[in-house]
Amino acid sequence: QIMLLDIVFSLDSVITAVGMADDLSIMVTAVVVAVGIMMFAAESISSFVNRHPTVKVLALSFLLLIGLSLIGDGFGMHIPKGYVYFAMGFSLFVEMINLRLRKAVTPVKLHQPYVADTKSTTASKTV
Repeated sequence: QIMLLDIVFSLDSVITAVGMADDLSIMVTAVVVAVGIMMFAAESISSFVNRHPTVKVLALSFLLLIGLSLIGDGFGMHIPKGYVYFAMGFSLFVEMINLRLRKAVTPVKLHQPYVADTKSTTASKTV
């Protein structure tokens, strides 16, 4: 299962590295580092993402932003990488603040659901 995730994430890393870097050595380094991180930290990353589903949305929005940047470059509409980096950094900063705020708030304890006593209501109907 980890090897399958490595393949998926390495393909994702290749697409991201090609979209965000101009130098081949940076692309190769990014892919190698991403695969290395996934090999050693896949389980802890997976549990973190499962505990915080908004991180999934953030990662998908990063992929969407990079994909749109690549499509724009393909059509000759260059988007400066500084804008993309700033948008990603700002959204990551906001998500970190949200995670901290959610962690600091004590969860609401719900009461037990009310269940009607069916024996007393059926006995009163038969009388």
